[in-house]
Parts: sequence; structure tokens; C-alpha cells
Amino acid sequence: MGGGNDAAAARLRELPAVHELVAKLGAPHGLAVSAARQAIEEARTALVTRAAGPPATDADAIERRARGLLESLSRPTLTRVLNATGVILHTNLGRAPLAPAAQRALESAAAGYSNLELDLDSGQRGSRQAHVDALLRELTGAEAALVVNNGAGAVLLATAALAGPGGAVIVSRGQLVEIGGGFRIPEVVAQSGARLIEVGTTNRTRSEDYQRALEAAPAALILRVHQSNFRSLGFVEDVAIEALCGFGALVIDDVGSGVLADAAGIPALSDEPPLRRSVAAGAALVCCSGDKLLGGPQAGLLVGSQTAIKAAGEHPLARALRIDKLSLAALEATLMLLRDPARARLEIPVLAMLDADEGTLNARARRLRAAIGAGDAEVVASTAKVGGGALPLLELEGPAVALAPELDPAALMLALRRQDPPVIARVHDGRVMLDPRTLSDEEIEPAAEAVGAAVRCLSR
Repeated sequence: MGGGNDAAAARLRELPAVHELVAKLGAPHGLAVSAARQAIEEARTALVTRAAGPPATDADAIERRARGLLESLSRPTLTRVLNATGVILHTNLGRAPLAPAAQRALESAAAGYSNLELDLDSGQRGSRQAHVDALLRELTGAEAALVVNNGAGAVLLATAALAGPGGAVIVSRGQLVEIGGGFRIPEVVAQSGARLIEVGTTNRTRSEDYQRALEAAPAALILRVHQSNFRSLGFVEDVAIEALCGFGALVIDDVGSGVLADAAGIPALSDEPPLRRSVAAGAALVCCSGDKLLGGPQAGLLVGSQTAIKAAGEHPLARALRIDKLSLAALEATLMLLRDPARARLEIPVLAMLDADEGTLNARARRLRAAIGAGDAEVVASTAKVGGGALPLLELEGPAVALAPELDPAALMLALRRQDPPVIARVHDGRVMLDPRTLSDEEIEPAAEAVGAAVRCLSR
């Protein structure tokens, strides 16, 4: 027993000093110190716990580990991945991929200075909202528009600007929802300083429920919230936006997913509320996200009356929530595509994935299977999802490529995530599945190469 402890102690003393290892790495000092410290600490832990033998803790092994860590620390942690999950608006993967036109606009805005808040005609200070205001008015029929940094921010700003401290906000109990990340409607109302008035029940809210609340609080506004990532089915009832706007109160309509392409001829979009309908109904403000079914960058859109938009733009929160120039450039380019629904359906990736026909998907699946190898994969029937809190009940039928059943799913998923670029797949019935709906034609070969590398890694 004592001899083992003595041997371990001796080997601990033989571990290299941090400065010695740093000198060998020949890298920027800060990075080299971080890599050296971690490599030495891992070796020390292995010796103390006896988790590894001499090959893992000798000087050469420690230096190799430090160099590996150095390479890892030198790479950005935010990187492109290949989405083979079949979830189109995958929140963990950044939701909507951008159209080529939006990518070009973003690159142009990032390359140098821009006229973000400069009126080129007058030479005077302008508004960043001017770059999208006319487009949003054209696409929605609204009198005015305002854009902030995300959809949650749009709802918060709208509520704070129109209700504010001391005001009252009427919400159906069936719409007191929690969206991803703990974003809860009651807490949004509380943050605005307004008082929440709940009406109706979880499954049924009628016109008279709103009318009674307005009789008790005539100055209250009505907030309608799209259920987003769930649906109430069965014995349910709610009040249409046209009826809500007919009560004479200010109405904020959070439509969530941002359907601006309702004329694009995509059947799946018919179940999501379009902005144009709410504007036409007379809602004071209509809010939505930019990176869901609109197909653009993360943004929060507010469209509505001149008076309501002016109140939102002058509120102190507007500055804290304002959109940055890169997102604004990508949003403008996306909105320009949406002027032409047929073109939008082809060039905006989210809309193209929703609209992909059976022949296209089957051809893509066969290409992927062939590139992987018939012995390691087969084409099977599957279903994709929209994700991102949009159309939660919709199942998009189509093919998927199922990898060999003898491969351990957890180990294979990890190996796929460690490729360059990483491939994010899903497991169904004990098999790893790759869905071609969320892979572009250009991504088929890289995905197949990643599968081959991952399989070889597991067979070593």
C-alpha cells in the first residue's frame, strides 16, 4: 500500500511545470497557459484517482494533450452544423437559415461602414427603422412598423408602451402561455408595470368574458397571444381577432410565427395567423418573430397604427431592444424576397423546406443513401416537424435515411457531432435517422462523408 502511494507521489513530482510546457507549445502566451494548465491538471487527476496508466501521464502524452487543447481553444465555439433532424425551425440550431440574398446583405453590411442611421439625400441623421418600414407596410397593410431584436422583446415593448404602469391588460386564460426559455405571458405583463386581468377558462373564452372585463376596466387593452408550441383541442372556444377589435379597446395581437407569405401557395401556412389579417381587423399592434415562418434573422416585428408605433418607438425600452445592423440587413433582404411569393418559396430556406415535394425529397434521400453506402443505410418513411413554436401538430411526411441498426445510437450521434462540420441527427426506434428535408442539396455529400468518418471512428 505504502509503495503504491510513494510511486504515485513520485510521478506527481515528475509532472512538468506549467512554464516548461508553455515554452514547448510555441503559441500565444494566454492560450498556451490555459492549455498547459488543463493538460497538467488532467494528468494529476488521473494519477490521484488511478484512472489512467503511465501512457496517459508521461511527458509526451501531456504535451500531446496540451496541443490538442490548444487547437480546440483556438477554434470558435459557434460553428455551422448540418441539420439532419427534420426539425425545420430548430431553436437549438439557430432556427431559420438565411436565404442567399440575406447572406449577401449581411456580408455587405459587415464589411465596412453603412448608412444605418444616415439619410443619404439630406446628409442628416436618419432612422434605422427606415430600411424596413416601407417594406413592412407594403407586406402587411399597416400604417407604420417598428423592428426590435426579437419576438419576446416586441411583445414586451408593445405591452409596456400601450399599457404601462397602472394600466390593465386583459388576456384569456387559455393564452397565458409559456414559450421556450421560461418566457411567460403573465411575467411580461408584470414587467410592463400593468395589471393582468384574466378572462374565460383554460379551454373556453367567449365575447361576453371580454365585455364584462372592459365594463369593469374601460381603459384596459386586450392582449391576444398565439398558443405557439401547443394547441387546445376538443371542447374549446376563443374569440376571433375581428371580434376583439370590435370591442373598441386597444388590441395587441402576438401572432408568434410571422406569416407574411400567406399568398405563397404553401398549404402548411394556412393554419398560422397571418399579420395582414390582424392589421386589417384593426389591431393597434401586431407582433411576431423574424426567424420563424418569416424565414429571416432573429428579430421582433411590430406593425400597426401610427399612434401605437409612435408610442412604442418613443418608449425607453425601444433603445434597449433595438435591432443591430447585421440583423437589419438580413431582414430587409428577406422582406424584399417576400414581395414575390413564388420567388420567396424557392429562395427562403424555411419556405422551400415546407414546400418541398415528394420527388425532391426522395431524390435527395437516395443520393444520401448512395453516398453513405447501401450496406450502412436505407431509405425509410418518416415525418419531419416545423419546430420553433410553429404548427406543433403538423407532421410533414417524407423519407429519411436510417443508418445500420447494429450501430450504437448514442455513440454514433456523439461521433457525428464531433465531425467537421458536425451533423445533428435524431434517433427513432433505436436507429440514427438523417432527414433530407432539412439538408440542402449541397449538404448531402458533406453529411455522407461525416457519417463515413463517424462509422470508421466507432469501428476502431
